[in-house]
Amino acid sequence: MSSSRATTSAPAAAPTTSDRVRQVTVLVGAAVAIVGAAFGSGAFGGQAIQDAAGGALAADATPVAPDGPAFSVWSVIYLGLAVFAVHQALPRQATDPRLRSVSWWVLASMLLNAAWIGVVQTGVLPLSVVVIGVLVAVLAVILVRLVRTPPTSVVQSVVLDGTVGLYLGWASVATLANVAAALTDAGVGEAGLGATAWGVLVVAAGAVLAVAYALFAARRPVAAIAVGLAMAWGLGWIAYGRANGPLVDGTVAVAAGIAAGVAILAPVVTTLRARRG
Repeated sequence: MSSSRATTSAPAAAPTTSDRVRQVTVLVGAAVAIVGAAFGSGAFGGQAIQDAAGGALAADATPVAPDGPAFSVWSVIYLGLAVFAVHQALPRQATDPRLRSVSWWVLASMLLNAAWIGVVQTGVLPLSVVVIGVLVAVLAVILVRLVRTPPTSVVQSVVLDGTVGLYLGWASVATLANVAAALTDAGVGEAGLGATAWGVLVVAAGAVLAVAYALFAARRPVAAIAVGLAMAWGLGWIAYGRANGPLVDGTVAVAAGIAAGVAILAPVVTTLRARRG
């Protein structure tokens, strides 16, 4: 009898009221934030981001502005966030400790993204830098929490780790471009270094950041590789933009291309080393 009792698994804890409130709030909040962000970006006839703030964030506004097609990554990120919102709202996910840990943070990131779009539309670029900086900080907190706890399923790893990774990687590149745009708009621009040197330094900072993410997230391959892919995507489109179009700079193009390669290779190397270790 005692042996039988010892092997009987304990029943799963019942969802709490706060669990249900969290699930519903994140689901509804995600829908509002995604629709609002899409509208603010010009998806439903509003002003496109590249046309806002006097074109300060246009593809040819600064040496580190990604070319136009780069922003199509948002469709993948928004899709991932929508799937995550539905996934976390499923009844069986109510007590998942990992979702309890990050769901509110994910919602905060979506609201911050919508807020960033609204600020850019008003043309207040210094404030947009603050907002996107907070957004990246929130996504970094989520990454820390994801690295600390393993995913409870393959689906969760893809839906949560993969989406957050893409989101963080792209937002990090966008932050570099946003800072450059704000400095240029403020008349600082090249910071006394010249446009080419400034551009090389910025994309080099992107490569360093990509390596840092890869090292930290090495135990979570899906998140690490997703971050690297998104950063490589953004840096690659910076390289393309400087090699073609109205703002050509061969040196920045090469530097951005190298940085994109680093962003792709870094998580592959770190995750393989983590697996062997």
